[in-house]
Amino acid sequence: QVQLAESGGGLVQVGGSLRLSCAASERTLSTWSMGWFRQAPGKERAFVAALNWSGDSIYAEAVKGRFTISRDNANNTVYLQMNSLEPEDTAVYYCAADTFLRNRPGVRTYQYVYWGQGTQVTVSS
Repeated sequence: QVQLAESGGGLVQVGGSLRLSCAASERTLSTWSMGWFRQAPGKERAFVAALNWSGDSIYAEAVKGRFTISRDNANNTVYLQMNSLEPEDTAVYYCAADTFLRNRPGVRTYQYVYWGQGTQVTVSS
């Protein structure tokens, strides 16, 4: 079914910015929520940001004011703009799709059924 592919990761110094992209292999339904998660070595996968069908977004406390999630439905792409990066942002970042219609974006990993392979983000101190 749907395949997701992340890109845009890399090495950046503290305070820098990156924009991650997630491209879907086929058109995503307008009722889906899209999310970003991250996983650092030795830690569990953690919620970062999500955007639902109506444009409502939610962010993890650690990234509020620094990260912005957006989507381009026409191009089947979701983005994560990351500013003011910190060493603790270092992780593999995954995009994911939640196919269940929700008025509140999901923040749990089990709510997402499609996942990308991840892209590495490294922030040097």
